Amino acid sequence: MKFYVSTAFLDTREAVEIARAADDLGYHGMAIPDHVINLETLQTPYPYTKDGSRRWEAFTDWPDPWVMIGAAALVTTRLRFVTTVYLPAMRDPYSAAKSIGTAAVLADGRLELGIGVGWCREEFELLGQQFEKRGRRTDEMLELMKALWSPGWTEFSGEFYTAPRLEMEPTPPPIPVYVGGLSDIALRRAARHDGWIGDLITTDKALERVDAVRRLRAEKDLSMDGFEVITPLTDAFTPEHYARAEAGGITGIITMPWMFYSGPDSSTADKIDGMRRFRTDMGLGD
Repeated sequence: MKFYVSTAFLDTREAVEIARAADDLGYHGMAIPDHVINLETLQTPYPYTKDGSRRWEAFTDWPDPWVMIGAAALVTTRLRFVTTVYLPAMRDPYSAAKSIGTAAVLADGRLELGIGVGWCREEFELLGQQFEKRGRRTDEMLELMKALWSPGWTEFSGEFYTAPRLEMEPTPPPIPVYVGGLSDIALRRAARHDGWIGDLITTDKALERVDAVRRLRAEKDLSMDGFEVITPLTDAFTPEHYARAEAGGITGIITMPWMFYSGPDSSTADKIDGMRRFRTDMGLGD
């Protein structure tokens, strides 16, 4: 099982130290969320809580994921980075492709692009992007960005975006694409790419979605070989829990190890100690 340490709600400078420690301790990766701004008042309910309220307090840090990955990549050697999740359709494709590609180069290929279509209409509108058709725009943006990341000249003509003959450097190493979301349409989109990223979810619910993705890929004559399934789990705390998840097809766990020991308000040193203790308690070595 691969373990990704989440930087959600951490102080930005602290996250770089957590990345360094995760690299030293042998964690597989770091999971970095994405929001540009946090509006005081929203008409759009947050879709991942029962009452529609947000999980974070006002004035929580939301660093730019590509700046964060660039900084963390330079103080690590093995740690991989995944966005959980980045919203391409909230940006223009050229700026997004440039930032992602540059981060992939700085990380020497240790980058996994987790994407979603987004839920917050107000954030889209503030950034000057259309909320409607964001799923179709996301699909087309991924196609365009992959073309922009390829060596040589690129031309593109789509429903939403058109590119004359151009090139974009630096050309990054291959960037796998994982799709986040719990809906059926998110699972269908994930099945067309390289992986699926879940939200806070029980193991049973996560395994149901793994089975659904497996069926969707089988319909396209695609196996699950090399397909990544990364998710936080709300009811996994022991090696046996994680072994069950892995046997069901979950390949990576997003976690905050210090939450099991010292809680969310612990010092950076205590967080790192929790990361060390978690690896020992899970039988993952020193």
